[in-house]
Amino acid sequence: MSGTSPRARRALRSFPRLWIFAFRRSNLVALQADPHIVESWARGWALSRGTPPPVHIAGAFRIDVGLPQHKTRYVFPQCSDDVRRLAETVHDPEVHIKVCAPPEAVQRLLPPHWMIERLGFMMTRPPAHPAIPPLPEGYRGEAWITPPILCVQVTVPSGLATATGRVALVGPFAIYDQIETHEAHRRRGLGNFVMHALGKHASDQGVNHGVLVATADGRALYTTLGWQMHSLYTTAIVRRESSAERSLNA
Repeated sequence: MSGTSPRARRALRSFPRLWIFAFRRSNLVALQADPHIVESWARGWALSRGTPPPVHIAGAFRIDVGLPQHKTRYVFPQCSDDVRRLAETVHDPEVHIKVCAPPEAVQRLLPPHWMIERLGFMMTRPPAHPAIPPLPEGYRGEAWITPPILCVQVTVPSGLATATGRVALVGPFAIYDQIETHEAHRRRGLGNFVMHALGKHASDQGVNHGVLVATADGRALYTTLGWQMHSLYTTAIVRRESSAERSLNA
């Protein structure tokens, strides 16, 4: 790990962290997230999406996304009073709060005008060097680099992209993002190909520790590829009706 900072080395030694408590509504096990891994993921996500880098503020990593329906996101490595204080002062539905914690724990900190939108899964992958699997007949894989991002996609002869993904390298971590397979082309190994191609690129650069945030469907795929859950990842948003009511009463 030559050239790696002491803080990064500590994060790698604790990868993944094993601070555990029960999540009542399922048989999932929630792990307390390592703040350095969360920060690295936020930086990689910002690189992948072409946004300004995250700023550490009030216990969170703030990213100015700049989209009409998603202007800003605050990523919290854990539940704390900082989540509550921020939620109490924000009434803009285009601001998202993301917390590496179970939804029940996040919900307890939210004022009434906020709601839980969805549950995700921050996942990590220890070092691995798997070979890239072949694609089924009729598919073609291609990759290109738009520094500092590697993009991979799978196409059919017409040129239609059927599976895509990208990876950004942040210190000792490879941050995977926008892994998607077209619904009509799923269960054919295309996502598996994309993930292995991205992993090989990272490995060729000396980076073997992967981080991503998955949906429930994505989590099932990544688990079969050796990924482990690092923490739950809960998204909260302002209730749209609260915003509309506020405008009528202004």
